[in-house]
Amino acid sequence: MTDRSGIFAGDDPIALAKSWLAEAKKTELNDAIAVSLATVDQSGMPNVRIVLLKEIEDNAFVFYTNYESSKGQELISSGKAALNFHWKSLRRQVRIRGLVEKEDGAQADAYYNSRPLDSRIGAWASQQSRPLLNREELENAVRENKDALGASPERPPHWGGFRIKPLEMEFWADGPNRLHDRFKWEKPDIDATWTINRLNP
Repeated sequence: MTDRSGIFAGDDPIALAKSWLAEAKKTELNDAIAVSLATVDQSGMPNVRIVLLKEIEDNAFVFYTNYESSKGQELISSGKAALNFHWKSLRRQVRIRGLVEKEDGAQADAYYNSRPLDSRIGAWASQQSRPLLNREELENAVRENKDALGASPERPPHWGGFRIKPLEMEFWADGPNRLHDRFKWEKPDIDATWTINRLNP
């Protein structure tokens, strides 16, 4: 049994992540939902970038992107990913490693339709991660798609969501003299029970 209390109390790491995110939304100046997403390509070369988390479900972290982008292809190919939240205002971070599944149904449709029209058109116009001659080429693609699709475009088949279902979650809080507090939840598979350990800083 680990000596957890205060901000680390509770046995469910998903609930704890929701709690920490709710606190961060009150204190972060911009985008408390911004999270670093790490993937690897087919050669094993790593990539990392910021995405915006849209939902924490009971067993997954959900965001949306272009399936044909570098990150989309890497997520589909490997089936694994890592996330890292860092909230400077709270001096805390949450690290997540887990398995990937696509959200390509009604939930993705609902989120797509909730976006501003220009963002929905942009999802059609941008060939994300591929070479672009100049800004004008992109703006022309936006205009052409806006004319063709009208005011109620359907979700593009190449755009949707991903769920990261965690197998590991680590919660980190700043401590004096760099003696930080770290607790790690882990399990061997999705349906297993979490084990919890305190880690050295």
